Amino acid sequence: MRFCHPANPPARSRPRAESWRAALAAGGAAALLLTACAALRPFAEVRREQPDNRFVEVDGRQVYVEQQGAGDPVVLLHGFGESSYTWRRVMPELARSFRVVAPDLNGFGWTERPHDPQSYTPLGQERLVLGVLAALGIGRAQFVGHSYGGSLTLFLASRHPELVRAMVLVDSAAPTYAEDRRSRLAALRPLDQLFVRLALRPRRIRGSLLASVYDPAVVTPALVRAYLDRLRVEGEVDAYYGLTAPLPRPAAGAAAAGGGVKLERIAVPALVVWGAEDRLIRVEAGRRAAGKLPAGEFVTIPRAGHLPMEERPAELLGLMVPFLKRHAEAGGTASLAPGASASSPRVPRGRG
Repeated sequence: MRFCHPANPPARSRPRAESWRAALAAGGAAALLLTACAALRPFAEVRREQPDNRFVEVDGRQVYVEQQGAGDPVVLLHGFGESSYTWRRVMPELARSFRVVAPDLNGFGWTERPHDPQSYTPLGQERLVLGVLAALGIGRAQFVGHSYGGSLTLFLASRHPELVRAMVLVDSAAPTYAEDRRSRLAALRPLDQLFVRLALRPRRIRGSLLASVYDPAVVTPALVRAYLDRLRVEGEVDAYYGLTAPLPRPAAGAAAAGGGVKLERIAVPALVVWGAEDRLIRVEAGRRAAGKLPAGEFVTIPRAGHLPMEERPAELLGLMVPFLKRHAEAGGTASLAPGASASSPRVPRGRG
């Protein structure tokens, strides 16, 4: 699902300085007017409402993690504008065979929003995932990534092949998606509050969901509210900036931003699943990407858009479960005791 697209820039016919001044003035005034109608919930309030056992601490911050089942670990990584809630219709069935772990990534769901913009880069999200796995004693796992979460799964598989046993990519974005979507307009901090408050309104969320599905009946008021509630959390303006504004690249350069991911070099077994009616990322893009993966399989789900887990959960499970069982470690021994470090993934140094 897409959310928080910047507004169109001022008309080119205006002098540049005048255009930016006008945008800043309009943005500041509109942000003040919108403050009351799209308030962000304090994270402390969110934390009080959720059970303690659904949070793990990573770099001193609270990361929300849904867990179900036992056995070989399967990690679910949600898409952009989504959260662990997106997996609710497939988690119970997966949990019959696997230990299912679904974290809320930086900027989404009930996870505490960091202030540092680098936390929202591929490296920052990688650090969150590795920190969660280390805290839970998981040294190796299978991954299921949807859209933005699929691009992160590819990023992890290219950098930590010892961690990713196999992967399912559901309507996956390209590895460079996190950087491709950045906009210079989002670097203007006074406008960020405006963009967030315009985006975090029921009508905008409903529009994004409708663009993501084949059957509009799936998009109920309850679904819109659930997605919206998990975005209206204190720190979302920082998250918007970190996810959308151009940022200085780390010392690792393009490789750390997803640009160094070469699909041809990822030998991890991969099942690439696509909604046949996906209007956000066309089927042919998925088919081409799957063809580049040395161990890739490609399948489609009829009458499904960009969110098969919302529209066709049974069909998605029918494809995922046999694949995951085929590549599961015998006995589910990839789960270690909490605190074990012999094969736990290494968390990169630096701020998250």
